[in-house]
Amino acid sequence: MASHRKPKQRSLTSSTARAAALLALTGAASTTLLGGTGHAENRLTPAQVRAKIDGYQREAEEATERYNGAKEKADKAGEALEALRDQAARRTTRLNTARNALGAFATAQYRSGTIAPALQLALSSSPDQYLQRASLAERAGSRQAALIAAIGRQERKLRQVRGEAADRLAALRASRTAAARHKRTVQRKLAAADRLLDRLTLEQRQRLTAARGGDETGAADALAPGAGRAARAVSYVYAALGKPYVWGATGPHGYDCSGLTQAAWRAAGVSLPRTTYTQINAGRRVTRDQLAPGDLVFFYSGVSHVGLYIGGGRMIHAPRPGAPVRMASVADMPFAGAARPA
Repeated sequence: MASHRKPKQRSLTSSTARAAALLALTGAASTTLLGGTGHAENRLTPAQVRAKIDGYQREAEEATERYNGAKEKADKAGEALEALRDQAARRTTRLNTARNALGAFATAQYRSGTIAPALQLALSSSPDQYLQRASLAERAGSRQAALIAAIGRQERKLRQVRGEAADRLAALRASRTAAARHKRTVQRKLAAADRLLDRLTLEQRQRLTAARGGDETGAADALAPGAGRAARAVSYVYAALGKPYVWGATGPHGYDCSGLTQAAWRAAGVSLPRTTYTQINAGRRVTRDQLAPGDLVFFYSGVSHVGLYIGGGRMIHAPRPGAPVRMASVADMPFAGAARPA
């Protein structure tokens, strides 16, 4: 008799079901994260593109300043480490010399032999000769004791120097790690800005450049009267006009913002620290209405950008990747403060 039972339907195994669900979720996520974002960015207006690119580049500049700070710390730690290693080598040499001298002294005593002072006096045919020898022995003993004490001091100092060197080595490694991390951040932000630019047509890029505005190639009458070091710093930035923005660079072929101001004042004989957030404290703070040529002018709440004031409400600065050193109005960016290097 034929069976009338319904044939069994094959069901998905639990692993197959999980795989299918995962593929579905992955496809949905890809559509959302990749296609969705791409379509959203394609729909951005030129003004929105400008805002996003400016944001990426400002974040890149903030990371650049952190990179500069970490690199400066690494350089100083490296120099200090080398100095400590040299000092440790010199102290090791002196310690070995002292130990060899002590060993030679002990060997000489062993070879000459020693006998009790009372027996020496009893056997001596000349008490005066004995007393003379005893005095020499006493002085030799004093020298030996002093030598032993010196060795102890040198050993302690050598341990201290080696400990300081180990601390500097740890600081050097930490600073290098931080610098590498900030460098990766810079590269990610700049790559994101480049991807946005690549989405634009040539005409849109030209409109974007025009919309960003505010930058000038330079004018001879922008330089207000000045003298001394400030005038030399201003002359330096004038000579740098047109040179490219290169993150982490201090010239002479390219600059980032703080690299340009540091190089300008270095040419004037003044040593500035490397980063914007340390340069703002390098000198006397001045208000916006007190600005004079040569002053450092800082922008944004995080003090992430700096230019050199040249008078007439204008500055020369290294603005951003892709934009060379140029003039701009101080009013173009959110003003954060100013400093006058001494």
